[in-house]
Amino acid sequence: MLTLGNIFVLMLLATGGAWLWHNHGLRERALERVKQHCAKLDIELLDGNVALKRIGIVKDANGRRRLARIYTFEFTVTGEARHNGTITQFGAHSAHIELAPYPIVVKEPPPPSADVIELSQWRQEHTKWRQ
Repeated sequence: MLTLGNIFVLMLLATGGAWLWHNHGLRERALERVKQHCAKLDIELLDGNVALKRIGIVKDANGRRRLARIYTFEFTVTGEARHNGTITQFGAHSAHIELAPYPIVVKEPPPPSADVIELSQWRQEHTKWRQ
């Protein structure tokens, strides 16, 4: 027979399970946002995860103090060194992503082609478009 104490414990367990499920969904949203940000900057997200650093009160873009989750992650540019980053989330909305200073790799353009084209062949190909 269910007593009031047993029902309370069941409700407490159900609430805890729902809270864990909700937090997992928020973490997945943060991970997806970090993956998009890393792809945009052409850097590599290491380990493919984010880790909850803390839950606390943080100022949002409007200067109001709100409850936020701060996740950390690691990324690399050259594959040699790990750099840290953080993402702040207010509920399901990502506020901002901060990246530690990292070296910028300048990609060189490919060398010009060494193919030699005859001038007469070039003129034939380009005069077709003029007519």
